[in-house]
Amino acid sequence: MVKQILTHKTTVLLLLGLLLMLPMQWILDLNQERQAYRREAIEKIMGSASGPQRLIGPVLVQPFVREVTLHDGKEVKRYQERLLRYRLPQRLDAHIGMEVTPRTLGIYQAQVYQAKVTLSGTLDADPNWQVPADAVAETPYLSLALSDARGISQIPTLTLGGKSLEVLPGARLGQLAGVHAPLTTDTGGRFEVELTLQGMERLALVPVGRDSSLTLAGNWPHPNFLGDFLPTSREVTQEGFNARWQTSWFATDMESRLPDLIEEHSDTLPAFATSLVQPVDHYQQNERSAKYALLFIGLTFLAVVMGELLRGLRIHPIQYALVGMSLVIFYLVLLALTEQIGFTPAYLLASLACVLLNAVYLSQALGGPRAGLAFAGLQALLYTVLYGLLQAEDLALLLGALLLLLILALVMMLTRTFDWYALNRRE
Repeated sequence: MVKQILTHKTTVLLLLGLLLMLPMQWILDLNQERQAYRREAIEKIMGSASGPQRLIGPVLVQPFVREVTLHDGKEVKRYQERLLRYRLPQRLDAHIGMEVTPRTLGIYQAQVYQAKVTLSGTLDADPNWQVPADAVAETPYLSLALSDARGISQIPTLTLGGKSLEVLPGARLGQLAGVHAPLTTDTGGRFEVELTLQGMERLALVPVGRDSSLTLAGNWPHPNFLGDFLPTSREVTQEGFNARWQTSWFATDMESRLPDLIEEHSDTLPAFATSLVQPVDHYQQNERSAKYALLFIGLTFLAVVMGELLRGLRIHPIQYALVGMSLVIFYLVLLALTEQIGFTPAYLLASLACVLLNAVYLSQALGGPRAGLAFAGLQALLYTVLYGLLQAEDLALLLGALLLLLILALVMMLTRTFDWYALNRRE
């Protein structure tokens, strides 16, 4: 009997474990599909609100026009060439306060923010635009670009040199959205911009000043500070966050990079950025837990085999298959519950259901209710360890290796008095 367990049954269990990976792969694919549904829901919310915002400016723009004549054989072609020259702020100080509110669509959720933005600083007068002598200057304007103009919920206010400017739609910076304010003369002085901006998930500010700073505060307790520069100081609590950035043109090289990138590649300009992330990605945790499925199934089968060896029992492969299917369905139930109540409560309910189901089913096969309770305790311990591995991302490899070592040591201790040579004599 023992030899049969260790030979034929081992082969059957290995094949069974591999076969159970087929529905596990389907569950992993389903997890990816549900992630795609969530992304579609967020994009629908963006379609009715506004998406991530990226602020550029304010920048003083001086357009020039000149007549260009081309001689093509006998044909003479004339056209107007439009040139843009940019003057960046000597200093830019930004203060942004964010109010984050969840927006839901079905079972999916996105973080929508309302930001009160104040931009202030100084623009120095600089008549040396370095343009061809035959170029004619047009009306200069102060431009503020952003990613999605639908996020401008109120008319911005803009002052320069103590005078209020008329704000018009359109940034007039390539294809970028935003606003601009025509200037009567090419001038400088202190400026101040105030606007209320709506967006989703991410907010970025391009530090266009020679000396730039940003102070950002919000009520979201899980910010992710991205971009090309880390905050010089930050404070994150359960009530929200407060962060400050500081940089200069020595780090950004903005004066040489902005004219080349502003019209077509503005997303590559360096920026201060913050993302409003979910503290736990439920789909990612489901995927990580499913990757432990083969190990979990193998350890469960090992526990049952040890019961057979030590108690002299015989359990049919069909019974192993049913137990294995319950372990697979655990991941399906976990995914379905996670979308409704979150990962931790879903994990608790799904694991509890699986443990109770297997305890009741195997109590007879293992020799009575006490053996069933012992198996339930062992399986509950495995689920607890798996949950710990999922929570300890940085230590998952170390803890997993120690777990395998501990299990090997336990098997060695339980079978240290087992007479393996007796297998041939029991044939």
